[in-house]
Amino acid sequence: MAKDFSILYVDDEEQNLISFKATFRREYKIFTAKGGTEGIEILRKENIKLIITDQRMPGMTGVQFLERTLAEYPDTIRVVLTGFSDMEAIIDVINSGRIFRYITKPWEEDELRMTIENARQLYELQQKNKKLLLELQSQVEEQGRVIELFKKYVPETVVEKALTATSSSIFDGELKEIAVLFCDIRGFTPMSEEMSPSEVVGFLNDYYAMMTQVVQRHGGTVNQFVGDEVFACFGAPMPNSHIELSATMCAIEMMEKRVLINEKYKGKLGREVEIGIGINAGEAVAGNLGSEVKISYSVTGDTVNTGKRIESLTKNRPNTILMSERVFSMVEDKIRAKAWDNIELRGKKEKIQIFEVLGLR
Repeated sequence: MAKDFSILYVDDEEQNLISFKATFRREYKIFTAKGGTEGIEILRKENIKLIITDQRMPGMTGVQFLERTLAEYPDTIRVVLTGFSDMEAIIDVINSGRIFRYITKPWEEDELRMTIENARQLYELQQKNKKLLLELQSQVEEQGRVIELFKKYVPETVVEKALTATSSSIFDGELKEIAVLFCDIRGFTPMSEEMSPSEVVGFLNDYYAMMTQVVQRHGGTVNQFVGDEVFACFGAPMPNSHIELSATMCAIEMMEKRVLINEKYKGKLGREVEIGIGINAGEAVAGNLGSEVKISYSVTGDTVNTGKRIESLTKNRPNTILMSERVFSMVEDKIRAKAWDNIELRGKKEKIQIFEVLGLR
């Protein structure tokens, strides 16, 4: 409302102050001051939205007064009353954006009233814009926090693709050469029965954090945590030109990290943590799966299923790393391994060759 619009009128002539207040006090909230120093005191006490000041005043000109208040009260609208002899200086100040408008003296009521109303509308528009900008900034910051949180659930490259994808292209899959690694804790169910739920969560978080760091260090991405199993992928969504070697070195370091886990939890678990790892490589379809309600990034295909089957062979052989012949053929110069007899895997028509990793060469 106009009545809530507060105006400070500064003039060294008492009669002008009285005249201004009498003219506009019914429409606006009026404050008056006889000079710049008194005007500054009022500004510090009241929420002034428009300053109207005479230019020629002893001690401090109107422009000097307005410039002194600019830094502390940047949102306040500023108008100068001036004679023609000061016009050039006033126009310079207007062009620099330091004042809104000037009015020649003696002022006419209709002109001044229209100027005040324009200033009021400008002030309200600026405040609305300021509020919108703050809301926008808050929304951008919130979106940033959501995206950073999202990246903890989904690889960063998948997030970036999802943000630029259309509603149809977001489900486009890609055929890629990948290596998959499955790492499972052997005998975790009976182990977890001896711990409280909070202890189980604390242990798994430590275990996942340590294993995730290992996967990332070797250029892989954790695709899923399933119970006590870590499913990692090399070559999707992050590109990797040495998928078999990266997965193999990751598996070997995971076995080394198992020692640190046991050192930390040997007094709590009552037994050693034992893991089994299976590695496979080949073609798979990588992309988003799901519906309009829920989407997840997945790699699917026989390569993935076979990798999981290989890992399951370690069920009765804890602390073992097994790999397919494809993986072994790419890393045999780097590791020592023992060939198993051809194994029949569930879901496979023919037996396949499996290799057990014994260590680095």
